[in-house]
Amino acid sequence: MDKQRTIKGKISLEGVGLHTGKHTKLELLPSTPNSGINFIRQDVEPKCLIKANFYSVLNPEKFPRRTSIGSNGVCVHTVEHLMAAFQILGIDNVQVNIWGEEVPGLDGSAKDFVDSMCEVGLRDEDVDRDRLIVREPIWVDEGPASIVVLPHSGLRVSYVLDYDNSSIGSGYLDVSLNGELKSDLYEARTFCLENEVKHLLEMGLGKGANYKNTLVISEKGVVDNQTRIPDEFVKHKMLDLIGDLYLAGPIKGHIIAVKGGHSLNIRLLEKLRRYREKTKSAGVRSQTSYVPESGELNIEEIMRILPHRYPFLLVDRIISLDKGKRAVGIKSVTMNEYFFQGHFPGKPVMPGVLIVEAMAQVGGVLMLACEEHRGKLAYFMAANNIKFRKTVVPGDRLVIEVLSGKLRSKTGVVHTKAYVDNKVVAEADLMFALVES
Repeated sequence: MDKQRTIKGKISLEGVGLHTGKHTKLELLPSTPNSGINFIRQDVEPKCLIKANFYSVLNPEKFPRRTSIGSNGVCVHTVEHLMAAFQILGIDNVQVNIWGEEVPGLDGSAKDFVDSMCEVGLRDEDVDRDRLIVREPIWVDEGPASIVVLPHSGLRVSYVLDYDNSSIGSGYLDVSLNGELKSDLYEARTFCLENEVKHLLEMGLGKGANYKNTLVISEKGVVDNQTRIPDEFVKHKMLDLIGDLYLAGPIKGHIIAVKGGHSLNIRLLEKLRRYREKTKSAGVRSQTSYVPESGELNIEEIMRILPHRYPFLLVDRIISLDKGKRAVGIKSVTMNEYFFQGHFPGKPVMPGVLIVEAMAQVGGVLMLACEEHRGKLAYFMAANNIKFRKTVVPGDRLVIEVLSGKLRSKTGVVHTKAYVDNKVVAEADLMFALVES
């Protein structure tokens, strides 16, 4: 299947979250080509859109035993079973309206999601799928657990299960996924060990779990329930894996996992993100508007917003960001800068035009970090009232402050100043054009 796909009609589901124990309503709607999978929290004001991609994945240490995505401090937890259903059926574009912070657990598998989408029907769209094609080995490991992705002509997933529990034991599964429902993988329910239950509840997790939607395993077997499909344990671990990795979009590669879980899956997502950015560095656009509560962005987070790359990325860090209002960035100037080779030999001075460019890049971060400008490019149009007050030389630390002026849907004006040792070295009023990339 090479074309993008959506669902034909509206789907409504509701139930209790496996971890929060709170009742949640879910609504799936068809979506247009290239729109992707978008969660919209309908129960918060203003409504918050969270794109289901590897830029929105939240730290698994903060949200363990599940996969969570978020934007601007708003989260949706336990998305893996629904994402696995999209992966299995080859769904590229869908709007997920959700009232609540966790996807309903339903029966603990992806069965209800898959059944509902098959019932309403699927529709191929006249646009090719944007696959992440893996052309070199990519891997992560954590103790005895590991995942590697190798080049392959399609999507093939292999999983090795090995539990120190006689009721679970070991298992192996190898599946090729091509958007066709050829396996009962989606019916595999979540499970946990009986001796983990108390600890999970103490952590505030598993509040919505019961013996029907979660297979609880003791040394004697499944407690108050039974498996419903062969190899249900290894199939559910694979279900979690393909659901987590679908946050990277459709992948062309052979995924081989030995043990592991959500934490390792998310580490692999981070590597896949870096790989995609590396292979598409010539055309990177603003992919995220997520800003940590601290308002600070490191160089990798800046590169998710700006299209610039070496040697023309002139911002090292954003130390303060108030969306749509103010940003402060840092550029540490060293003797290793490429421009000092010719400006000037024996008397290194940072070119004024590059100081203005550095100020413009901080201005670009300020504008492109806004939700409404996600995916756009900011083109530098004009510079007015430029003043250079002091030379900038190796060893200087440029602190660039940008204040928002008039911001419209297609243009933006910012007021900028650059400081060294709290003294103004340059200032300018800059204008940008905001265009779709």
